[in-house]
Amino acid sequence: MSGKSESNDANQDKPVIKRYRREMPEEAAEESDDDYVPYIPVKQRRKGLTQSNTTSRAQDYGSTDEEKSRTGFDDNTTKKDESANGANPSDDLDEWRKYNISLLDQHNELKKKFEARKESAIEKQLKEEEKILESVAEKKALMAVSELAKGIQYFEPIKTGWKVPKHIRDTPVAKHEALREKYRILVEGEDMPQPIKTFKDMKFPKSVINALKKKGILKPSPIQMQGLPAVLSGRDMIGIAFTGSGKTLVFVLPIVMFALEQEMSLTFMKDEGPYGLIICPSRELAKQTFEIIQYYCDAISHSGLPSLRVCLCIGGVSVKEQIDIIRRGVHIMVATPGRLMDMMQKKTVGLDVCRYLVLDEADRMIDMGFEEDVRTIFSYFKGQRQTLLFSATMPKKIQNFARSALVKPITVNVGRAGAASKEVEQEVEYVKQEAKIVHLLDTLQKTEPPVLVFAEKKQDVDAIHEYLLLKGVEAVAIHGGKDQEERSRAVAEFRKGEKDVLVATDVASKGLDFQEIKHVVNYDMPDDIEDYVHRIGRTGRYGKRGIATTFINKSIDESVLLDLKHLLIEAKQKLPPFLEALQSESEKYLDLGDERGCSYCGGLGHRITNCPKLEAMQNKQASSVGRKDYLASGAADW
Repeated sequence: MSGKSESNDANQDKPVIKRYRREMPEEAAEESDDDYVPYIPVKQRRKGLTQSNTTSRAQDYGSTDEEKSRTGFDDNTTKKDESANGANPSDDLDEWRKYNISLLDQHNELKKKFEARKESAIEKQLKEEEKILESVAEKKALMAVSELAKGIQYFEPIKTGWKVPKHIRDTPVAKHEALREKYRILVEGEDMPQPIKTFKDMKFPKSVINALKKKGILKPSPIQMQGLPAVLSGRDMIGIAFTGSGKTLVFVLPIVMFALEQEMSLTFMKDEGPYGLIICPSRELAKQTFEIIQYYCDAISHSGLPSLRVCLCIGGVSVKEQIDIIRRGVHIMVATPGRLMDMMQKKTVGLDVCRYLVLDEADRMIDMGFEEDVRTIFSYFKGQRQTLLFSATMPKKIQNFARSALVKPITVNVGRAGAASKEVEQEVEYVKQEAKIVHLLDTLQKTEPPVLVFAEKKQDVDAIHEYLLLKGVEAVAIHGGKDQEERSRAVAEFRKGEKDVLVATDVASKGLDFQEIKHVVNYDMPDDIEDYVHRIGRTGRYGKRGIATTFINKSIDESVLLDLKHLLIEAKQKLPPFLEALQSESEKYLDLGDERGCSYCGGLGHRITNCPKLEAMQNKQASSVGRKDYLASGAADW
């Protein structure tokens, strides 16, 4: 009794814990024992996961009768699999074996599914790119305003007195095609003239052929084989070939012959002319073209034929001297757009008798913002003209835009538009920004002079020039901030071999021809891959070998590096590891086959959907529209 009472007393001291019975529904109470989930071994869990994945895949594939029969799944399979997960675990393995698909079949099905998705993604990408290109394509034709207003159209090219020699015309077509294929000449257009392998068969006078021999030009280059017969026939033409391939002679020799023909039939009087007009994007290129034309005109006049007057119209040179030549009557004029526009607006120059128009480096001219000037120049013509466009880089957008101004145009393409010359050995080096100028000295020692060094900014050109002079290097520099006299003197000294190094911005990259350039150094990688192609094209000219060294680092935009990578691959050059590691989105996910590169700018390392050049152009247009609206609102008064 005493023990019992002690235990009761102890229980009274403890706190009372109240317990409540939870009322459960009858159904739940019945199933409570079945809800217990025992531990499942890892192997068994994996097997169950594989089975459930296969079942869901079978449901995906079983949407059509054809797919059911192909995959071996049907609705019954799914039901059986579902039942297998339930009360009959002993039948699970047998069911799985019965309806299992081999790994190879699974792989094939997944591969087919992936390929279908991939094709649809490619189609979607190409359609999107087509829409973008259409939205940015020029709707405004490159024609004179008066011709557009009056609905004047020309359907036949200008007729000339020149014809392909009979023995070449009688040669079988297969031989002409074989010749084009041998020299990688691609042609497009109607009634294509046959290619000609000698200057003699092109019917040039002896004085011109001898002048060519003095320059070391004994036979036509591929672009000249096809281009010269086309131009001499009076055809409009788009000429595309890598830098240093002899494009200049394709339009220089015919204009000299046409002007000579006009002078012999009827002498040019005071204030008459020009008969031929050549427009260049830079002063240096215009001056170089003028000197080439003058050379062949002098050769003709020394042989006893009539002399031809050539005029150079560029900024930075006395207008009075140019006007004096024009007033005497001029046969051929070489000009930059700005000075030519100024002289035409002042009615110093007229294009009433002009029947021959050349746009040299045409795509660069449009890119540099001269497009409206070119349109205005077209409106000064009083009749049909033969129009020629030449460049080493000409994207499809520019070609399509240019065709609006041409009559039955012929496109002559030697190599891909925008491709680098195969004669240039391209080297790419990773150099930190702060180490560039010191590394430049070592790079200059790779080859003998002369060497061209390109930089993006004017201040960098001046800094490099000063550094090289301090280190005892004979160097000169040119950029847009220097006056024309200083620029001309620097180029002349470099050409004569008095200076070893020329440091320049891109004013020296487009079309300039320097003899025996051994080495081109890109101190800065340009923002545009087309500028890179033009720069390195200053070496490796006329079949000679050259070296181009480019400094790159992390500050350069990845899209430019991808373009550079693909350009090096195309030219079969050695890829440095840091470029090889770069991969574009299209390389990762889409294989677009022959659809390579950007259809807007021609860069091989990106698509038009992420073209930096297009984006920059659109941003520029947007900012200019905003500024116009702002100024129109009255802000201009401030």
